[in-house]
Amino acid sequence: MFRSTEVLLMTSLQMKLDLPAVSNKEVVACFDGGDITSDAGLLLLREADRRLGITAALSSCIEDRRQQGKVDHPVDELVQTRVYGIAQGYSDCNDMDTMRHDPALKLSCGLLLQDGPLASQPTLCRFENAVTARDVKQARIALARVVLQQVEKDVKVVVLEVDGTDDPCHGQQQLELFNGYYREHCYVPLLVHLVEPDGRRHLLLTLLRPGNASSGKGLAGTMREAIKLVRERLGKQVSIIVRADSGFGNARFIEFLQSQRVSFVLGLPSNEALTRLAVPSHLQAAAGYWFYRDGYRVFGEFQYKAKVWHHHQRVIVKVEITQGSFNPRYVVTDLTGEPEEIYAFYSARGEQENRIKEFKLDMDSGRTSCCSFQANQFRLLIHTAAYALMNGIRGLLKGTAWQKAQMATLRMRLLKVGARVVESVRRVWLHLPTSYPNQRDWQHLWQKLCMPVVTTTTPA
Repeated sequence: MFRSTEVLLMTSLQMKLDLPAVSNKEVVACFDGGDITSDAGLLLLREADRRLGITAALSSCIEDRRQQGKVDHPVDELVQTRVYGIAQGYSDCNDMDTMRHDPALKLSCGLLLQDGPLASQPTLCRFENAVTARDVKQARIALARVVLQQVEKDVKVVVLEVDGTDDPCHGQQQLELFNGYYREHCYVPLLVHLVEPDGRRHLLLTLLRPGNASSGKGLAGTMREAIKLVRERLGKQVSIIVRADSGFGNARFIEFLQSQRVSFVLGLPSNEALTRLAVPSHLQAAAGYWFYRDGYRVFGEFQYKAKVWHHHQRVIVKVEITQGSFNPRYVVTDLTGEPEEIYAFYSARGEQENRIKEFKLDMDSGRTSCCSFQANQFRLLIHTAAYALMNGIRGLLKGTAWQKAQMATLRMRLLKVGARVVESVRRVWLHLPTSYPNQRDWQHLWQKLCMPVVTTTTPA
């Protein structure tokens, strides 16, 4: 009886491709190269993971309820298989039917070439559906703590950005419901990013929500967790500013943030009362438009108290006339400073939209196709871990041309590298292409990964 690798090899031998001749010589292709990988960069992912501790943190929170005498693939191997696969672009569990034999992925998960294959798609699917709500909650907090380890302890001010997005559903997943705003059947995940003073962003927490969830669903609990974890890492003296769009500019959220002693800059939906209070700014914008036409902006401020608010709040207004029409924007805040500076600070939240897009496209976070809502919540967490791993690699590339590269670019240029893998008695050799153009970047990243981790302490 053949082993699975031998069956795969025999199937590959039958796939002979006759290509156009070159210089009167036949060109023939067939998938019989043996231990060759197209993903040698998985070894970099493994070293980055060992440095950051992402999959170890997740694995330690998941209780293995299987009969241990029948277990071939431990929890840490299952988590590594999924996280490394997603980070490398293999987000579908079905990809593991062939990738489980890939030599680079096996080495990354701690297996030698002579060992058996990694877990199959059915094993991974059963694993995802067996994880409990308690496991997910603990793993979610553990992952956030690992992400925060990348933030230096001497940071004095951080920004927490919160936003929701859509996750379209194309089946009968539990709690996939029609959302009127997105006009589709979907989930509505909530994402919290942490922004360092130098502008670097970290995906801190993610929460999967039913398709009909409002912007406030799960918001207070998630933000309470985020604020607690930030203060746990950076100390109670750290200044936290919460930044979000107009979907979160409401009395309940403002009162919650004030109760947590954090500052806020939130978008505010327009209404008649705000329009009346902003009349002086509208008049000034109209006068400027007469001379400067499109692009002239006016910034102002006033005190405003909605009917459901307990106190007056400072509101910043930006008025601009575009193609002959007023285009006002309102921001409620408790920060001090010039209106134009505060509005520019608020506008910087637009970068979060790019990071959410990166999470959805490059990490394929919408792959929530399990029947169970709980399993899909765990899948979202696994994709979050893959994002954190790739973001950690991007952080190690600070000072290079790759420090602001999209994750898809990092994957294609640095991680998608072909190699011939040879296992001897004492070593495993990866023979990389001699003509690979980014050899120096590989060496630079490898040196960064091998540097000792410097731990900082705060004075008592």
